[in-house]
Amino acid sequence: MSKVTSKLQVTIPKAIANRFGIQPGDDLQWVEAGDAIRVELTDRPSSPSATVEERLKWFDQATVRQQDRETHRAHGVANQGRGWTREELYERGSAG
Repeated sequence: MSKVTSKLQVTIPKAIANRFGIQPGDDLQWVEAGDAIRVELTDRPSSPSATVEERLKWFDQATVRQQDRETHRAHGVANQGRGWTREELYERGSAG
């Protein structure tokens, strides 16, 4: 569940963002749907104006990005930027 901040901002839950490929900088549109609100990505590949060729190109690009993420995870590249590993957290507090 998300809360609305005093600046009327909403945080998208990570699981939802991952599932639908929402990333920082994406444009979202808030659409009235009766008594509910629907949130849509404005540049969503499945938009009616997108051709089949465009949608296939976007799908191929997303596939390459996912393969790149999986490759980096498999090689431990994802943890390089922070300068520590999870295991080190457990070693820091021990008297050894």
